[in-house]
Amino acid sequence: MKFFIDTANLEQIKEAQELGVLDGVTTNPSLMAKEGIVGQENILQHYRDICNLVDDKVSAEVIATDFEGMVKEGEILAALDDKIVVKIPMIRDGIKALKYFSDKGIRTNCTLIFSSGQALIAAKAGATYVSPFIGRLDDISTDGLRLIEEIRLIYDNYGYETEILAASVRHPMHIINCAQIGSDVMTGPLSAILALINHPLTTNGLATFLADHAKSQEVTA
Repeated sequence: MKFFIDTANLEQIKEAQELGVLDGVTTNPSLMAKEGIVGQENILQHYRDICNLVDDKVSAEVIATDFEGMVKEGEILAALDDKIVVKIPMIRDGIKALKYFSDKGIRTNCTLIFSSGQALIAAKAGATYVSPFIGRLDDISTDGLRLIEEIRLIYDNYGYETEILAASVRHPMHIINCAQIGSDVMTGPLSAILALINHPLTTNGLATFLADHAKSQEVTA
């Protein structure tokens, strides 16, 4: 499973990249605003800065909600760097935009997926990725992981090449569960990725090994 980090924070992206397991980055207008990035030129430059930190796959989201606007913004974003994946919302004109970009060979990420029907039509339009928001579904007492399972079954039934990008990941068990049920990608905060490293038995075991080593050094000294 590929690991993406969901942030616009350059330091967190750099830390994840240095860890050696990062495959991409996802961003959105809310994450940009959180970092205080405002104004089109500043936003475009920030995308360039992100691309300079990672190897590939930086999802950059359009703001427009009409077909012509999404095409215009998407082409500007795609021209920034070959690493850019144009992020398109799951709306009627968004489907048209997905098809347009697919025909142009421009990679896309269809965002705000909350049903298997939405994922199916996005795949038919040629989306590179679909982003089901599992955490937000959990928030309203709906099983987000079940949606991943449904999409996986549909895509496998018909051989769709669109990749499932589990989004709105909140914690390490989301990551593990998504890996178990066949999500191609997950995107989440750095904290969830780092949490996979830690286990109390590992910490205790290492402390014991180091203590025993220290004792052995005292004996031989």
